[in-house]
Amino acid sequence: MPLPPLLYEDAALLAFDKPSGLAVARDRRERARGPTLMEAVQAAYGAGVANVHRLDTAASGVLLCARTKAALDFLSGQFQAKTVARQHLALVVVRAPERIAAAPAAVRAASGGLPEAFRVDLALGEDTAHPGRVCVLRKGGKPSATEFRLLGAFGRFAWLECRPLTGRVHQIRVHLAAAGAPVLNDALYGDPADQLLLSGLKRRYKGREAERPLIARLALHAAELTILHPETRAPLVLAAPLPHDFAVALKYLRRYAAPGGANR
Repeated sequence: MPLPPLLYEDAALLAFDKPSGLAVARDRRERARGPTLMEAVQAAYGAGVANVHRLDTAASGVLLCARTKAALDFLSGQFQAKTVARQHLALVVVRAPERIAAAPAAVRAASGGLPEAFRVDLALGEDTAHPGRVCVLRKGGKPSATEFRLLGAFGRFAWLECRPLTGRVHQIRVHLAAAGAPVLNDALYGDPADQLLLSGLKRRYKGREAERPLIARLALHAAELTILHPETRAPLVLAAPLPHDFAVALKYLRRYAAPGGANR
């Protein structure tokens, strides 16, 4: 299996731009189909390379690996101490008020219309009724917090910056779903009927029979990771470019769905 694009390499670190659909490693929660990223990385760079963190299989973006035990220990300490700055980008579907009536009171005010910035503090844990899923737990869950900033409003869609302050499994996805704005194409926490189609944005659109969604996978991208380098101790920003399908979708949303945009 060819490796995904390499974002950074030195004697201590490797960083890749993981594509959507590629599992990072074997995991009981997300059963990988076919080779995993870490199997390919270790085949190319040696068995001593280890991933420092995880990304959901369906998500894309920056994935950091350590090439030495010392680097792994130093980086793992930063993640445990919550000093790593992470920026994700997400295109979400903003629910109508009646669709979010059941949202927890702590986030209900943030979900209707989505303000410029909001924060979700909801404890998370395994959903025992649905293996592989995570849910909000009032008792016994792990404390979880995510900060969100609105980057663009496009009617029923919104473009968000997401900054997880903790690192729980599926944290951003579950917090957004609880806030009434699930990530587009989230098969676990969203609505499969939600699609971003050009025909839904542009009036008098032709070609509906052969039309495909502008984004056909989970619309969540790990755009940036800021760490202290394990050897130099200097800040290091690792960034993954915006995927092409995201860029195309945003172009059409800004043209046809932004306030004051053309819709012809």
